[in-house]
Amino acid sequence: MENISFGNFQKMALKVGEIKTVEDVEGADKLFKLRVDIGEPDERRLVAGIKGHYSKDELIGKKVVVLSNLEPKKIRNEMSHGMILAAVTDTPRKVVLLTVDKDIPAGTKIS
Repeated sequence: MENISFGNFQKMALKVGEIKTVEDVEGADKLFKLRVDIGEPDERRLVAGIKGHYSKDELIGKKVVVLSNLEPKKIRNEMSHGMILAAVTDTPRKVVLLTVDKDIPAGTKIS
């Protein structure tokens, strides 16, 4: 894996996000469409491949780590404006969202 400079790391905007809504993505077995509060006037719409690892009820209100300045991407006809970070194992495949261990406001910068 290639090393990155500290300057490149500083370009990443990592924030605490609170998941507000969770919906299915039509025709997708592994995707959820989420609305996440990251401390901006409008909630962010994100698409995440976490269906099957989390239920909708488990996700509502969860505080997660969001890469907020990732270039928007269209996934299954849905625009995703950021990425929720997760740890992922290969075999068996397990996805675990990165969360904060104490209550902290949505939008808090992670450094």
